[in-house]
Amino acid sequence: MVHDLTQQKTAESALQREKERAQRYLNIANTIIVILDRDGKIKLLNEKGRRILEVEPGEAIGKEWVDHFIPDSYRSEVKVVFRALMDGRDIEYYENYVQSASGKQHLVAWHNTLLRDDNGEITGTLSSGIDISAQREAEDRIIRLNQELEKRVAARTEELAEVVNQLLGINKQLKHEIKERETAEAALKTKEKQLTTALEKEKELNELKSRFVSMASHEFRTPLSTILSSADLIEAYQKEEQQKKRLRHTQRIKTSVANLTSILNDFLSLSRLEEGKLSFNPSEFELTAVWKEVEEGVQGMLKKGQQLNIKGLDQIPDLNTDRRILQNIFYNLLSNAIKYSGEGQPIDCRVHCKNGDLKIAIQDYGIGIPESEQQHLFTRFFRAHNVENIQGTGLGLNIVKGYVDLLGGHITFESVPEQGSTFRVTIPLEHH
Repeated sequence: MVHDLTQQKTAESALQREKERAQRYLNIANTIIVILDRDGKIKLLNEKGRRILEVEPGEAIGKEWVDHFIPDSYRSEVKVVFRALMDGRDIEYYENYVQSASGKQHLVAWHNTLLRDDNGEITGTLSSGIDISAQREAEDRIIRLNQELEKRVAARTEELAEVVNQLLGINKQLKHEIKERETAEAALKTKEKQLTTALEKEKELNELKSRFVSMASHEFRTPLSTILSSADLIEAYQKEEQQKKRLRHTQRIKTSVANLTSILNDFLSLSRLEEGKLSFNPSEFELTAVWKEVEEGVQGMLKKGQQLNIKGLDQIPDLNTDRRILQNIFYNLLSNAIKYSGEGQPIDCRVHCKNGDLKIAIQDYGIGIPESEQQHLFTRFFRAHNVENIQGTGLGLNIVKGYVDLLGGHITFESVPEQGSTFRVTIPLEHH
């Protein structure tokens, strides 16, 4: 008999240790976990639940869940739901308010699982809950804002309808007054058509101006930084023996100014690019010279420890394509690679010729692009959610795509979040 008692105590101790271990596991969960028996009394409440309800360890055990932790106005409804669960109804998801010891209410989204004994009889529920109070408040705020916006739109629509009606009345009156003057009426209609056309052109011009301002903030930043840093350095080089350094930075300023002028012309021609009207001006040149200008232009963007590496440059024959467009393709892709990479991370560029095409690959080891957003990458103004805190307009890759298309080439990419991105450009060397 003593032996049996010893075995029983050993088993009870082991069971107690397992319960304590399970409780520790539940306590580290970031959700509320509560077990209720058939009478709705609390059998278990984890640490997250105690913090939400503001109770001490063990204080809630044995208390009736609905009477102690559900606000008065919701108790009847929650009791109905609980009884339905005890009757075997599957209610996997449910939302209701809980009330802490201090009276603070939290909206909780519950996932419920029925607990059964060895005979399959329901003994209670195991529920895990997430506090969605802040989320619901944000949703309600969005709904209120949408409703307010709809009211404003409706009011504005009424105002516009009134203006339109006034204009229609004036127009009818004018037609009546000039009924006997057909020549003047024809002239008036012609003038109205001209004004409408002018208004549409004005709208298009305003939109183009707005887009240009956004693009300029993205595309001009690096050349302007280069000009500024070089100007500062020139001021610092006062000695005679520093003339070479002054000349070098003067050249960097000239190069950046030329690049700014080139990009400005491209921006002003953006609508023509979409319409296929941007001019293509091929010329013969060495890729080495283009790379040197681009490399100088992005020096001011490089972060601490970043380095540009290029392979295959000396094996590229003289090219016959649009030098300005190719330079801007390099510049935009390298700017993005630098911007979205961290300090000390290299930027690798590989070029080679194959089957009459120039192949360009620019690889970085930065933050990468989320897979779910990669399909939108070349869309104008699109920016992935993981770069929202990095300044930019979302136009660079859209412009690059337009340039590549203009050269008769194509662009692809591969990207893995937190590992980096590789952009591959193929440009034909022969144009027909």
